[in-house]
Amino acid sequence: MAETNRIIDQLQRAFNGDAWSGPSLLATLQDMTAAQAVAQRLPQVHSIWEIVLHLTAWMRVAEQRIRENRSEEMSAAHDWPALPQPADEAAWQQAQQALAAAHGALLAAAARLSDADLDREIGATSMSTPGTGTTNYVLLHGVAQHNLYHAGQVALLKKVFV
Repeated sequence: MAETNRIIDQLQRAFNGDAWSGPSLLATLQDMTAAQAVAQRLPQVHSIWEIVLHLTAWMRVAEQRIRENRSEEMSAAHDWPALPQPADEAAWQQAQQALAAAHGALLAAAARLSDADLDREIGATSMSTPGTGTTNYVLLHGVAQHNLYHAGQVALLKKVFV
């Protein structure tokens, strides 16, 4: 199996498959209402909905970095987008659909890479912002790790509702 295909498999497992570490990201979001997703039960902790918007933003950035072979710093507003108003069930469903669409676009971008492309550095220089000045290989693995990191946060935040 080609290395690119192995990485795509890991991205799929982390997002909505059989992740080695536990429930995938989508499994942790299953059956969650908008009220649960928007709730901030712990001070200075992002809500589940904010985490979903953050993950969507980073998957879009990763896809863009692969497609354009360049890396730019991300603003704080882009890194943690504001919740939509109103933050209702329809908007929550749209947020989850946008997350799935960003994941699909990232997988499509990854599928266009050859194994040789995995070693290509994105952009010309290394920057201090996470995910910049790195290779496609590290970027794609980083997205899988990022998804599972936040899936763990979502799983913990869900326990507040049980």
